[in-house]
Amino acid sequence: MKNVHSVEFHTGSREEALPDFAADFPYIASRAELGKYIGRTAPWHWHRAVEIFYMKSGVLEYETPAGKIVFPAGSGGMVNANVLHMTRAVSQTEETVQLLHIFDASLLAGEQGSRIERKYIAPIVNDPQMEMIPLFPDHPEQYKILGLILDAFCLPEDEFGYEMKLREVLTQIWLLLFAQYQTMPIQDSRYDKSSDKIKQMLIYVHEHYPEKISISALAAAAYLSERECFRAFRDCLHMTPVEYIQNYRLQIACQMLAKGKEPVTVIGRACGLGSSSYFGKVFRAYAHCTPTEYRKKWGSQ
Repeated sequence: MKNVHSVEFHTGSREEALPDFAADFPYIASRAELGKYIGRTAPWHWHRAVEIFYMKSGVLEYETPAGKIVFPAGSGGMVNANVLHMTRAVSQTEETVQLLHIFDASLLAGEQGSRIERKYIAPIVNDPQMEMIPLFPDHPEQYKILGLILDAFCLPEDEFGYEMKLREVLTQIWLLLFAQYQTMPIQDSRYDKSSDKIKQMLIYVHEHYPEKISISALAAAAYLSERECFRAFRDCLHMTPVEYIQNYRLQIACQMLAKGKEPVTVIGRACGLGSSSYFGKVFRAYAHCTPTEYRKKWGSQ
């Protein structure tokens, strides 16, 4: 199991990069230590893989276009393929550790177009309204699933038959999740049509954040009007385009402060946040400290 302290992205995208994913066995197990993430937050992102997680300690808040769900220690859930989401540790001091199984659905489905894929995999991964299946220990069936999720992390990787044993337990977990899925109410579909458009606009911001970004250019990146652009950001990310652009620039500034040695004035301009005085003002409002104080705190992480 790999310890992770940040989210890595594919170039020019907000799709999460999974560098340890092997084509012949598309699965990784991760131990996410949110207290070591910059700002104790994993910013908005998505991945084509399915994510099944268990909260080892602390309290984690998940946000998706459908809203927010809080997961305390002992709970967990499944995040569907290609779902936009972000996470943040609720406490600024408590250790927050999340254990994750991340895998391509083909690991369980087998050959494309197989009966298993059609009956048990595709109904979930192809459902645009199915973002998450939350699991809490006070529900007997969900408690059972949580136990299996946790047990799967204990399989010795060097043991004979590890891959087959892991696929077997993930299949068992999936069947139980499928039963939960079938009982879930139909969700609000307001954001369904906006999800792909939002991803296109996030990619545009990711590529152009050092520059001046107009709303018209941002909307054009997804072939939308400015009004539709504002609506998509409101429905999916619960903020305005301007708020997202500034938050993204500040996230980049945090990364540069923590990982680099460039002067604060250089970082402010490189992130599209202008003069050092303006950069200092908006950074303090965002991080509750000065850029220099932030670098002292996170520079050794």
